[in-house]
Amino acid sequence: MGALIRPPAFALAAVLTVLLSACGDSEESYGTVLATSGPGNGSAPRGDGWIEGLYQPSGHYTALCQNPRYGRDPVTGVAYPDRLGTALDENNWVRSWTNELYLWYSEVPDLDPGAYASTATYFSLLKTPALTSTGNPKDRFHFTYPTTQWESMSLGGVDIGYGVTWDIAVAAPPRQLYVAFVWPGNFAAANAGLARGLEITQIDGVDAIHASDQVSVDTLNQGLSPTSAGETHTFTLHDPVAGTDHAVTLEAAAVTETPVPIVTTLQTDAGPVGYILFNDHIATSERELIDGISSLKAADVTDLILDIRYNGGGLLDIASELAYMIAGPGPTAGEAFDRIAFNARYPSTDPVTGQPLTPTPFHTVSQGFSATPAAGTTLPYLGLTRVFVLTGPGTCSASEAIMNGLNGVDVQVIQIGSTTCGKPYGFYPQDNCGTTYFSIEFQSDNATGFGNYPDGFSPANSTMPTSAVLPGCSVADDFTHPLGDAAEGRLAAALGYRASGRCTVPATGLASPAIDAQPQMSVHRAPWRENSILRTR
Repeated sequence: MGALIRPPAFALAAVLTVLLSACGDSEESYGTVLATSGPGNGSAPRGDGWIEGLYQPSGHYTALCQNPRYGRDPVTGVAYPDRLGTALDENNWVRSWTNELYLWYSEVPDLDPGAYASTATYFSLLKTPALTSTGNPKDRFHFTYPTTQWESMSLGGVDIGYGVTWDIAVAAPPRQLYVAFVWPGNFAAANAGLARGLEITQIDGVDAIHASDQVSVDTLNQGLSPTSAGETHTFTLHDPVAGTDHAVTLEAAAVTETPVPIVTTLQTDAGPVGYILFNDHIATSERELIDGISSLKAADVTDLILDIRYNGGGLLDIASELAYMIAGPGPTAGEAFDRIAFNARYPSTDPVTGQPLTPTPFHTVSQGFSATPAAGTTLPYLGLTRVFVLTGPGTCSASEAIMNGLNGVDVQVIQIGSTTCGKPYGFYPQDNCGTTYFSIEFQSDNATGFGNYPDGFSPANSTMPTSAVLPGCSVADDFTHPLGDAAEGRLAAALGYRASGRCTVPATGLASPAIDAQPQMSVHRAPWRENSILRTR
């Protein structure tokens, strides 16, 4: 949940969603010159100067670019530092940078940087090959993205797409792909009449349910996640209620999400219950969350149902703000919302900022991400001792941090839904030569020191519980009702649990063991929407 996020100072912790096929700073930034040696046998140099196990500081290669940028960054206004270099310089930079900051640096194979013409290919190999106890890759969250596109999304919420959130309920054939949520606004999905619950059966003529070859899977992924405005893709959609099929052609465009599209109050015999649909921890969500909590406070709600089933993460400070606005000052005063730990070389210092490691507190005032309110404005709060959280496999990163942070100060978190994605790790995204690199650098823990949920949080009655179990009920996503409808499966289960203290529907009746067993099968989202972003000072 990178040093180049939002000038003057944002940084990121993130992890990448698995696609259908599998479901520089300069050296001065580190405060001191880092060790120039690491694991390896110290073999003789090759023709490109590589000696296995020996590393120059990454600052020696920073901004030496095969294709340097000139002028100023259009988003930040900062002059590019790039100088003319070579692909080997870029490879050397990413090799040294990985050795300095990667959480599991001692497990990374030291590969000859001169043997790879593509830095992207080389970087993809610079991670631990180890597996977890469940057989999943230890590092599932290693990727790059063009810096300009990363900045555009992380600062303003701008993405390339159709204005729709997809749900990949089952990633392997026979797949189940659904329209999960259509964004409000004048976007392609809304204009084409897409609605929650429609099932995707074909994309650009490819069988979305049964296709298994790589070319077909690439076509499916490209249709779900277009990379440039103006792209068009044709979807065949099945309406399970009407039993009909129809085709629509969607044109991708720059889209800006409304991160908090639904805030409402549900009237019950036991008092009013607040409901918030929260889809992204982007900067603009700060204002919307403050307004939402204020309206629920005015309604005197006695409980809150926080729907983050499709929320992949974002700004960790916003997660902290929301956690405080739920709990209030009683349990959070003087407590840590989130603590981070880097690799063994940095037991007490953040190696990127050079500052002592300090926890993210529960913020009691706004941090100034939105135009209003001004930074430092006192936040409203509900003062609740518990919260009902609606989750899915797309609940990741900063969203999981809300759950973990509140649980760490004894605010009861009742989980309704399926197992979350499991992203207790994070990193600073780092720009070099126009590419932003994301490589795991730290683990996040709550006030009690707990952060061991690499397989996600699971409700107590899950058919395949993880090591991080919360009270609540395993309930499959219900595509037959709109989000926010009291009859929608997960929301209804939360209201039922609130009334009776038990699960009203057995897990075997609604929950999918496949989802619980494979939390990595998350909603397909752009990489920058699967993050936990930290503020640097």
